[in-house]
Amino acid sequence: MECLYCVLGFLFLASRLPLDAAKRFHDVLGNERYPGYMRKHNQLNGWSSDENDWNEKLYPVWKRGDARWKNSWKGGRVQAVLTSDSPALVGSNITFAVNLVFPRCQKEDANGNIVYEKNCRNDSGLSLDPYVYNWTSWSEDSDWGSGPGQSQHNVFPDGKPFPHHHGWKKWNFVYIFHTEGQYFPKLGRCSVTVSINTTNMTLGTHIMEVTVYRRHGWSYMPIAQVKDVYVVTDEIPVFVTMSQKNDRNSSDETFLRDLPIKFDVLIHDPSHFLNESAIDYKWNFGDNTGLFVSNNHTLNHTYVLNGTFNLNLTVQAAVPGPCPPPSPRPPKPTSFLVPAGDNSLEMSETPNGNCQINRYGHFRATLTIVEGILEVNIIQIADAPMPRPKPDNPLMDFVVACKGTIPTEVCTVISDPTCQVAQNVICSPVDAEETCLLTVRRAFSGSGTYCVNFTLGDDTSLALTSTLISIPGKDPASPLGTAGGVLISVGCLTLFVAVVAILVYKKRKEYKPIENHLGNVVKGRSLHGFLHHTKAGFFWGNQEKDPLLKNQPGTL
Repeated sequence: MECLYCVLGFLFLASRLPLDAAKRFHDVLGNERYPGYMRKHNQLNGWSSDENDWNEKLYPVWKRGDARWKNSWKGGRVQAVLTSDSPALVGSNITFAVNLVFPRCQKEDANGNIVYEKNCRNDSGLSLDPYVYNWTSWSEDSDWGSGPGQSQHNVFPDGKPFPHHHGWKKWNFVYIFHTEGQYFPKLGRCSVTVSINTTNMTLGTHIMEVTVYRRHGWSYMPIAQVKDVYVVTDEIPVFVTMSQKNDRNSSDETFLRDLPIKFDVLIHDPSHFLNESAIDYKWNFGDNTGLFVSNNHTLNHTYVLNGTFNLNLTVQAAVPGPCPPPSPRPPKPTSFLVPAGDNSLEMSETPNGNCQINRYGHFRATLTIVEGILEVNIIQIADAPMPRPKPDNPLMDFVVACKGTIPTEVCTVISDPTCQVAQNVICSPVDAEETCLLTVRRAFSGSGTYCVNFTLGDDTSLALTSTLISIPGKDPASPLGTAGGVLISVGCLTLFVAVVAILVYKKRKEYKPIENHLGNVVKGRSLHGFLHHTKAGFFWGNQEKDPLLKNQPGTL
């Protein structure tokens, strides 16, 4: 009887050995287990179940913290950087990219070998051997990939053979992508991409994990692991950029009254899933002007009152596709009501027998509308009355008028005749008055033609005007020796606006696109601070001291 028990015990232990020894993909790539029905429902095209066996002899498995990781690569550790174009609208493709970052002074050459960069010194100094890993030489010596018994080595961890694409012998890294209880192996170089279709995926947040192996003799060695979060959504990812002439800081969502605001809708659709879709944009600007419906992604709108307004945009896309088979299911109880006509998913049939799914995206913002400087014009240019003693440089008076609020600062940029090189930048405060009519006095280095730009600003707005003027030379015998500056043609003025405005105004007006995440908005800086940075950007000569004549009232 005791012998019978011994035999049964031995058979039991023997039956347990294969189960304990064999590793599966989910044991290696992640701790999360996905039920079979979920894996089947979320089946990704071309991916395999992580219930498959893993060849640990060919692809050894190391846990985190294992001391062998320190020696997995010569000269340090390799970092894997994983990115994606998430979020993805359900039904579209999402692409993942992995890039390997090698230790200092190392790079991959055209043959797939890892070499040291020339004249690069790392902690070990300059290397006499140009190669970190010379896989080409090793392959030729060992007849890698062409011998009769190589099929057992040129395989992925599940035993599937490597695809023999052109140049595949130069691909020395194996990437194992893992998500939703499924995996996808890929042979590649120091960077690879993988795309998956999200039609069968559940909505919400998911995790992509990637393990990277390198060639190591007749087997492979793990060198890096990385994971990242991605999102599948049924809401169209929508962002809106807003810009306005004369607005000082578009990012603070404060704009000027009586000037049009340009709204530009950006739909995040990197896989071009919506290219064949009819897209409508429904705008409600919150100022009792009604609902605007357009099929254009840009729209201008002017607010005529000061105050705070709630902007609401709904984007509707009709996505064409085949009709799914009927699958009646009992209705699920819901704890909330969705407004009719605004569901994130609606399906309708087209006359040709196809179906289209209506997807929706939303954008909301709270805009503050204030008064600002709307327009600036130079209405007169004349010689300035000459003080005693007479200055060496000619002085000109510019009479500048503006519409809207009274500016608090005025800056002048004087450039060369080509309107390319700034010669002088001067800023000064403006005393508040009832009307915006300023006399600005500026000095010029001598006779010639100059580009002159005036930028007027307050806390919320910047406005500019520009012109070209000609300063005549000093000739005592000529009645024109002290003549005033002459305005050049309107055509030249247009050229000046196009060039100098880019140098000054557009530097400040450059709009930063809305990002995928919320962040703190940096408020607008003072005009003087802005021009200080402008000087540093393109003015490197000695700057003239401010020649403002404070002893004449009304003259800046």
